[in-house]
Amino acid sequence: MSLPLHEIASTGSQPLLVRLTENGLSIGPSHDAAPFAPPSLIPARSLQPGEQYRFHFDMTKCVGCRSCEIACNEQNGNPASIRWRRVGEIEGGTWPDTSRHYLSMGCNHCLSADCLRGCPVNAYTKDPVTGIVLHSAEACIGCQYCVWNCPYSVPQFNAERGIVGKCDMCHGRLTAGLEPACVNSCPENAIEIEIVDQLSWHCDHATADAPGMPNSGQTLSTTRITLPEKAAASLEKVDIETLRVEHPHWSLVWMTSLIQLSVGVLVAAVATGSAGPVLTALILLLTAFTLNISVLHLGRPAYAWRALKMWRRSWLSREVLLFGLFFVSLTISTALTWLHALNSLPVSPRVIVFAGVVTSLLGIAGIIASARIYLVPARPAWNMQHTPIDFLLSSAVLGSISLSALGHLASAITRWHLFQSLTMRCTDSYPASPTIAICCALWMLNHILRAVILHRSDVYERKAAAALLNTDRLRGTFLVSFAFLSLALFFALTGQSLLAVPTALAAIISSRYLFFVSVVPLNMALTFIRQVHA
Repeated sequence: MSLPLHEIASTGSQPLLVRLTENGLSIGPSHDAAPFAPPSLIPARSLQPGEQYRFHFDMTKCVGCRSCEIACNEQNGNPASIRWRRVGEIEGGTWPDTSRHYLSMGCNHCLSADCLRGCPVNAYTKDPVTGIVLHSAEACIGCQYCVWNCPYSVPQFNAERGIVGKCDMCHGRLTAGLEPACVNSCPENAIEIEIVDQLSWHCDHATADAPGMPNSGQTLSTTRITLPEKAAASLEKVDIETLRVEHPHWSLVWMTSLIQLSVGVLVAAVATGSAGPVLTALILLLTAFTLNISVLHLGRPAYAWRALKMWRRSWLSREVLLFGLFFVSLTISTALTWLHALNSLPVSPRVIVFAGVVTSLLGIAGIIASARIYLVPARPAWNMQHTPIDFLLSSAVLGSISLSALGHLASAITRWHLFQSLTMRCTDSYPASPTIAICCALWMLNHILRAVILHRSDVYERKAAAALLNTDRLRGTFLVSFAFLSLALFFALTGQSLLAVPTALAAIISSRYLFFVSVVPLNMALTFIRQVHA
C-alpha cells in the first residue's frame, strides 16, 4: 500500500506538485515519468509449514523520525502515552570519534514467548499460520503479569481500557496483503517483514541480538537486526544512567502482606495449640478481606475468576487456586472448631487439628506460589532466592508477633455475655520471645544480604536496583522498615502486643513497597529522558 503523496506523484493529477527529477526541480504534472513503484516490504510468497513472519530492522537506515511510532498509534487507536512500537537511542565512542544510532522495536513474536507462558487466562496465542503472537483483549483481565514477564517490556497496560495491549504485526493488514503501519510509514524502508524458518532460527538466532537489547536467547526473539559496522562492541543505551522507580502496586503490597499475616498467625496458632473458634474466625475474616482487595490490582476485577484457567502453566493461576483452597479449608476448619465449641456435633479434636494442619500447608503453598510469580528473568532484582525467603519470613514475623494480640482479642471476646455459655478453647500458649527474635533477625539478615548482592552484582539491572535503593527517596524507607521491625520486636518482648502488630505490619509493608518500586526490568534502549509507560 503506497502513501497518499506517492499516489499523487505517480498519477500526475496535481499540477502544483513540486518534483525532484534528474534535471532539477519541476513544477507541474509529469507526463513522461514512469509511475512510481515503491519496493515491496512484505513477502511475495505464502508461508510454508515451519515458517513464520518476522520483523527485519535495518539500523543503518533508521533516522529516528518516529514515523513508525505515530503510524502504529494511529492504526491501533492508542493514546500518546502508550507505544506498541518504540524508538530508542544507542551511542558510543570517544569524542571526537562518536556515533549514535536508533533502534525501532515492536513485538518480536518470539518462538518461546514468556508473555504467553505466564498469562493466567490464556489471552496470548501464537498463530499457527503466521507465527504472530496474538493478544485477546476480550480474554485479558489486566493482571499485567505479561508486562513483568516480557524482557522487552512489549505488552503495555492501558488503564483506561483496563487491559494490556501489544503489537500484532498489524495481523489484519498483513493477512490481507498490506504492509503493517510501521513498515508502510518508514521513509527509509528501515522496517520490513520477512519469512523465517523456525527450526533454523531456533538453532542460530545471533542476528536478533543488538546493543541496547536484552539477550535474544531468553525468549528466542525472531526480529532480525542489521547493525552498523563494528557496532556491537562500541554502542550502549543512552538511558543507561537514567533510573526511575516503578509502579508501587499498592493493592499487591497490602494483599501479599496481609495474606502472609493470615497464614503466619494460623500456622503459629496450630503449632501452639491456640487455634480456638474465635481466633480462627478472626483469621477467616482477615483472609476474606485480603482476597477481596487482591482483585483491585486487576484492570477488569469482575473477571478475576478467569485467573484459575491456566493453573497447569501459570504461577499466578496457581496462587489464586491455592489461596482459594486455603480460604475454603480455613472456612471448614473454623466451622469444625465452632461446632465442637457449641457441642452441636461430636467433632473429634484430632479432626480439628488435622484440618488446621491441612489449612496451614495450603497457606504455605500459596505463599510459595505467590513468591514464584516474581521469579521472572525479565526482572533480575526479583529473580533471586531472597524473594521466596522474604515472603516466608515475613509470614513468620507477622504470625509470631500477631498471634499474641489476636489471642488476647479472642479471649476478650469469649468473656462477652453472649459467649459465656459456650465451650471455648483458648490458651495463653503463644510463641516464645526467642522465636519472635529469631524470625525478626532472619528477616533483617535476608534483606541486608539481598542489598549487598544487588550492589555487587555484575548484572546491570540488579546493580541499578541497588542504586535506586540508595537514592534519597528510597534509602529512608529502607532504614525505616528496619526501625519499625526493631520497635515491633521491642513491643513484643515487653508484652505490648497491641503496639507490636501495627509496627511489624508497617515494617513489612515498607519493605514490600520497596520490592515493587526498586526493581529495574530488562528493556530495550529508550531515549535520554526514558519516556515509557508507567
